[in-house]
Amino acid sequence: MTKETVFLKLGGSLITDKDIPYTARLEKLKELALEIKTVLDSNPELLLILGHGSGSFGHTAAKKHGTRSGVRTADQWYGFTEVRFQAAELTRHVIEALLQAGVAALPFSPSASMVSKDRKVISHNVQTIRKALEAHLLPVVHGDVAFDEALGGTILSTEDVFTFLVEEFHPARILLAGIEAGVWEDFPARTKLVREIQGSDYEKMRAGIGGSASTDVTGGMKAKVEEMLDLIQKNPGLTAQIFSAEESGQLRRALNGENVGTLLKA
Repeated sequence: MTKETVFLKLGGSLITDKDIPYTARLEKLKELALEIKTVLDSNPELLLILGHGSGSFGHTAAKKHGTRSGVRTADQWYGFTEVRFQAAELTRHVIEALLQAGVAALPFSPSASMVSKDRKVISHNVQTIRKALEAHLLPVVHGDVAFDEALGGTILSTEDVFTFLVEEFHPARILLAGIEAGVWEDFPARTKLVREIQGSDYEKMRAGIGGSASTDVTGGMKAKVEEMLDLIQKNPGLTAQIFSAEESGQLRRALNGENVGTLLKA
């Protein structure tokens, strides 16, 4: 098997109960961790970087403090630290599930090493992530607070973090696992699933793609699709897939290269 780098995001809606603050879906995490383990065991050449959303942990605290819009006052900086704490709490649950499944996972918190300007990452020490991959460890990044040169402080979504890491690690695929089966042409009616979106087709269906049904301070589905298409345009050969990992086995199938949701390509 040839070496392939893949970025996988476990969405906040998948691994937390987005409607009950600070509640992780522990059984779901356990199941997803076992699927990741199965794929890594069967494909030792796969270089995987895992990211996860904040769900009802970071988003709840972030909305309360308005952190993504900027951090200036003492109260806002207090909120900044609270969002960081909640993001780390969820990461602990994710890492624990992976370790229990036998996956050697190591967290890399953006707040400790990334600086952004207007929510675009401008500096990050990626050497530690490289070392982790060389040692056959699974690097785990996540939505987190970050110091920002224009906004004081802000929140970076997992997609913001991936956007920076794409330039460093050149993945072939980005997989976004959530609870939606993919991109719907008619959200929230959900009767027409789009199997494939090419950059040139997107404008036609843009109006039907919705935001998010729960608290999501980083923009929901439309933002994800647009960010991914933008990345694909800038990185020839990259594809992205948006799919549901609610059903057992779907994550494994996606990691193994099947299109189980909506495929985005140039």
